[in-house]
Amino acid sequence: MKYRALVAGANESVIDDLFEKMENLEVMTTSIRSQDIVIHNKYFKPNVFLYCLYHMAPDQFGELEKLKPYLSEQNIPFLLIGSKEECNVFERMVYGVADMSIAQPFTPEFLQANIIEFLKRKDISPKAANNSGSDGLSLEFDDSMKSAMPRKHILVIDDSPIMLKTIKEHIQDEYDVATAVNGKVALGFLRRKKTDLILLDYEMPDENGLEVLKKLRSNSLTKDIPVVFLTGVSDRGKIREALVHKPQGYLLKPIDHEKLKDTIEKLIGV
Repeated sequence: MKYRALVAGANESVIDDLFEKMENLEVMTTSIRSQDIVIHNKYFKPNVFLYCLYHMAPDQFGELEKLKPYLSEQNIPFLLIGSKEECNVFERMVYGVADMSIAQPFTPEFLQANIIEFLKRKDISPKAANNSGSDGLSLEFDDSMKSAMPRKHILVIDDSPIMLKTIKEHIQDEYDVATAVNGKVALGFLRRKKTDLILLDYEMPDENGLEVLKKLRSNSLTKDIPVVFLTGVSDRGKIREALVHKPQGYLLKPIDHEKLKDTIEKLIGV
């Protein structure tokens, strides 16, 4: 039996080597989306998860960090592959996620030997073939798999405590929610934590939503976070001004809660 490796990342040359030159490894590729990992784990039954770093921005590391609890629960080690510099940056940014890193340059033989040696050292044995067959493939998650999947995180920024409480109550069953009463508090939070989506009030004292959005877009760690404005402003000129800075949308107050949930799901899923 061969060891099985579930592989993600953008380093095509390493991934090609894993497929073509690893006689003792069976390989399947996946993405870093939680749903893909859960599906592939169920049907491929990997011994190890390999991530092949290649020009990955540090603000993307959070997605890999979120996978760690699920992989640990399934007893699937996380191995990092990349240049020494990339591996060092990753391990500084998200300490403790990778169980081992393998730095380039290396030969395919060296890479395979290190992966297998690591698995043997962890007393992990190759798994028997999955006999369920592809004809019976189902993409539904059972309850235990759903509970193991990392939940998406949402940050809500609004100067109204009532609005913060209302929005949190309506989405906290599906998402982890943090709240901030102004942009300064929110930006402080984002220096320490990561989020998948920001719901941002347009009209706030001292620093309005547009000014907060400009700061988010100018910061390499936050520039790619989807932002949806929450606004009671009906003035089309102000809305056009906000849209120049490319939020992912806006919702008019009072918030329609079904539309809120639908907007969130379209942007980041559940």
